Order: sequence, then structure tokens, then C-alpha cells
Amino acid sequence: MGIQTNGSNDSPSNLKFLIYGRTGWIGGLLGRLCSDRNISFVYGSGRLENRADLIADIESSKPTHVFNAAGVTGRPNVDWCESHKVETIRANVAGTLTLADVCREKGIVLVNYATGCIFEYDDSHPLGSGVGFKEEDQPNFVGSFYSKTKAMVEELLKNYDNVCTLRVRMPISSDLQNPRNFITKITKYDKVVNIPNSMTILDELLPISIEMAKRNLTGIWNFTNPGVVSHNEILEMYKEYIDDGFTWKNFNLEEQAKVIIAPRSNNELDASKLKKEFPELLGIKESLIKYVFEPNRKVELGLRGAGCDWLVFNLGYLYCLNNVFLSRGTISAIKFVVLL
Repeated sequence: MGIQTNGSNDSPSNLKFLIYGRTGWIGGLLGRLCSDRNISFVYGSGRLENRADLIADIESSKPTHVFNAAGVTGRPNVDWCESHKVETIRANVAGTLTLADVCREKGIVLVNYATGCIFEYDDSHPLGSGVGFKEEDQPNFVGSFYSKTKAMVEELLKNYDNVCTLRVRMPISSDLQNPRNFITKITKYDKVVNIPNSMTILDELLPISIEMAKRNLTGIWNFTNPGVVSHNEILEMYKEYIDDGFTWKNFNLEEQAKVIIAPRSNNELDASKLKKEFPELLGIKESLIKYVFEPNRKVELGLRGAGCDWLVFNLGYLYCLNNVFLSRGTISAIKFVVLL
């Protein structure tokens, strides 16, 4: 096939990525990362289930690697998949397998953003034990149709030696306005459960996925930060760094079941394999603070002016509490005055 073995490394100047999932959250972030790193890339235009489209995309772009960030997760959530099973199969199973097969035929490594929501705590991996599911463990969660399709396709992809399967869980990014962000979701819920889970900080891990492509790593990887964090722990951080007036209410799994259609996966994934390959990888709580909450920290400045009583500094902008907006150019002057 001409696929290099695990651990080989391509020179960045020789890289060209073909990315599927342009309109999706991860696909969009991946494209921006490539632009920032001067990595040549194009977005695929073909539908994953259409083999001829995929072949045309590959022949026209001649990529060194293909990334699959496309698929169906459901809007607003995975409950959608329960009533759209054929569409879910077409994208998550038929489409992914077709792309893997075409890439193998062309001798290209495929980096596939999959899910770790195919496990749930059990007697061998009890909640709070610190014993996480490893890459070789068989999925044990079949509560949702979405997870069923993902477990099914992961098992089949084991037969493709050109595929790097990344098990993403409850993805989080520094963009707290994005509706797909796990933090954004739980801050808008009326009530939340409080269960420790493995999660993926995209700001730290998406660049690692690019490095994995450079090294031509394949096989299954638990693509989460080491350790677990609970819903309440995240919301406590949110209250400390973002909104000190934020409040929330908890409910248990039985109460949650009354307001959702499909059960949700809760688990801890063992990230030791990824940590061994990338020793700099931070634990989940440290990564949350460094990549998500510190960049979004709001600091009130006791400064009057521009028609404002108080100013709130956040993400390089200043906002007046009476909705008067100051541009970045204005900020520099104000920072200077504050320093004086």
C-alpha cells in the first residue's frame, strides 16, 4: 500500500491534508490550525458514502493524509439519531468505512475522529476507581443508537491498518460561545448530573492529532486528557473564572432519564498510551485551566469613562456594562492609562 509504519515522520513542507467535515466544529478548527502552521490542506467536497466522490477528491488534491471530522452526532444532541437511524448509519458507518477503504486503496493514512462514548462504568471499571478503559477493551455501552453505530464502525476499522482512530469524549474548547462545546451545553441546562468523566480539550489535543498524522500513527487511541472531571467541578471553575454569580442545580440519572430519549455514556478512558507518546499532555483539570478558563477569565477594572460605569476585560476586548463596545484599538490606550 505504501503506508509508512508507526512512528515515521513526514517533513511539514511535504504535508498536504484532505479534511472532511468543513462545516463541523472539529473540521473547522482543524482547518484553522493547518493555516496557522502553514500546512497545505483542502476540504473534501464529496459525500462520504459516495466512493466515486472520494476517489475524485483524493486524485485531485493528492493528499499525504486524510482527516475525517464528518459524521452525524445529532442536533441538538444524540437523541436525534434515535429517530433518524438510516441517516446515522449512512454517515457514521457506511460513509466512514467507504472513506477508510478508499484511503487504504490509495495507500493513505486516515485520521478518524471517533468517540469514546462507547463505554460505561462497570464492575471492572467502577466509578471513582481510577481504572479506565484501555484501547483494546471491547465497548460495553449500547444505550444510544449513536453509540451503537460508533462501536460497530470502530470494530470494523480494526481491520484497516491505515486508520488512526481517535476516541474523543465530551469535547471542550476555549470558545465558550460554541453550542457544541460541552461547557456551553451544561451551563445552559436547567439541571445537570454530576458524574466524573474523561473529556477532550480540543485546544490541546487537536494539535496533537496533527502531530500523530506526521508520525503516521495508526490504531485505536483514547483521545482524552488523563484523569476525569465532574460536571460540578467544571461549573465551579466556570463560576470562579467566568461568572461568579452563576448557579446550577443537579439531578440524578433516574431524573435525567425522564427528559432525554437515549441514555448517556459515562466513563473513564485510560490515556496512558497517548501520554506515553506525548509526555507533555496535561491532565484534564490542568488543561481546562490553561486552555479554557484562563484565556476566558473576566477581570473587572475599576475604571470610569467612555460612558461606562465599569469595564469588563475578556479575550482581548473591553465591554461596558451599559453595552457600549470598545474596539481593540481603544483597549491599548485604556490599558496604558490603567498601568499609570
